[in-house]
Amino acid sequence: MEILHHFSLKSYNTFGIEAKAQQFVAVHTVPELKSILEHNKSNKKFILGGGSNMLLTKDIEAMVIHIDLKGKKILKEDDDFVWVESQAGENWHEFVLWTIEQNFGGLENMSLIPGNVGTTPVQNIGAYGTEMKDTFVSCEAVNIENQETRLFTKEECNFGYRESVFKNEVKDQYVITSVVFKLTKRNHKINTSYGDIAAELVKNNITNPALKDVSNAVIAIRKSKLPDPAELGNSGSFFKNPILLKTDFEKIHQKFPEMRFFDISETEVKVPAGWLIEQAGLKGKRFGDAGIHKNQALVLVNYGNATGQEILNVSKIVQDTVFNTFGIHIEAEVNII
Repeated sequence: MEILHHFSLKSYNTFGIEAKAQQFVAVHTVPELKSILEHNKSNKKFILGGGSNMLLTKDIEAMVIHIDLKGKKILKEDDDFVWVESQAGENWHEFVLWTIEQNFGGLENMSLIPGNVGTTPVQNIGAYGTEMKDTFVSCEAVNIENQETRLFTKEECNFGYRESVFKNEVKDQYVITSVVFKLTKRNHKINTSYGDIAAELVKNNITNPALKDVSNAVIAIRKSKLPDPAELGNSGSFFKNPILLKTDFEKIHQKFPEMRFFDISETEVKVPAGWLIEQAGLKGKRFGDAGIHKNQALVLVNYGNATGQEILNVSKIVQDTVFNTFGIHIEAEVNII
């Protein structure tokens, strides 16, 4: 393992922001990770996965540890289910495609989400009516302070909408090294009810979709709406969809009867943040090299040489404008560093 100094992180974050790491080291095994943590206890540490869910607004005055653990395997299976373990450094989308190739069901609706497997429990990623917690079994994590390995069960992870124990109670205390998923081998629960999936399948004359068909539909939809980070710096959806009490929403809905919403419980509704941003007149707006994407208002983009601070400023403009227009506060989904 080589520790590099004043290392550029531009190619390690999907926004393509130029920021430097005081120190940088990539770890490829759990023993390497434990060794680095043990021998650098006094150093401030910053754990880096796929760099897809963060906005760097400054240099990182710490040791950046890039988690590059690779590998996936079947732990056990029966007639109906298979338990698959993936190492944290595996690319999420490539892992999803691998499960589909094996005819393992459960992850297909989350195709093309950027990032690595190890960060999926932190955020409880989700898309098109599916969340990571739906198939999650457990994950292993290394304690940064004492290097002990701990198994986190699904219950212990306290998953919520884009939430988990790793963003709250044990934030910055653990490094996730592997994740186990329970996937279907037959009688797959094909979910085409959310978003534009059904319409995409109809367009392709598919009436009895297989896992691959759903994945292809999701990929086509995402590509039509979301820019490729390799071509235009972004981190996918920058904002969470706000969840409102029905009693509060009803007052707002009276003023804006065209407002879209989804019932998520007897007392709460979810409002699409992208719709709010678009209706506030911000979709496609550009402020220098930072802006809101022309096809998907949830996505903030770096058109070339925007700084993290400039993108953060645009996010605040979006939040203020939406609040002043609708009286609804939208939160950033992306981690601001």
